[in-house]
Amino acid sequence: MVRRKLAGMSAADDHADEKPAPAGETTALDDAVHRVEHELGRLFARIRVSWREAAITVHPDLQPLGYQVLTSIASGKATSAGAIIERLQTDKSAVSRHVRQLEQLGLVESVADPDDRRARVLVATPLAQERVALARSRYEARLSERLRGWSSEDLDRFVALLGDLGGSTENS
Repeated sequence: MVRRKLAGMSAADDHADEKPAPAGETTALDDAVHRVEHELGRLFARIRVSWREAAITVHPDLQPLGYQVLTSIASGKATSAGAIIERLQTDKSAVSRHVRQLEQLGLVESVADPDDRRARVLVATPLAQERVALARSRYEARLSERLRGWSSEDLDRFVALLGDLGGSTENS
């Protein structure tokens, strides 16, 4: 795919000579797509396990979604309930429940917005910043260990392919 882009070709160009498979038969491309779907399922399952482990590192009572809410706040990318809902694509009641729990655990505080004193923003406490940093360092070490054997060219190609697959956006 990266080579196609460099050559100015589209995905359709790669398969222009292929004839459609008769009804009921799968093509090599269909099989490859199924393998990708299978591997993505395995990867997503591993990511969910990593979120669970990270949440427990922060606090034993924290759920994976609570960890995602916390990291959205700690990163500064989502400091209001509305921004968290938008970023995580989840419902208001779940975010409210997790924000309340994070406040009770001493991980998040609601403070006056410095730009608009009538509004409130959510900020991670120093304790939260410390624990999120620990959880992230453990995750990043495991990921680095897995990717250490890849060449920089393979990693660049992987990043490009992931961007294409996910429809990269700057706000994610």
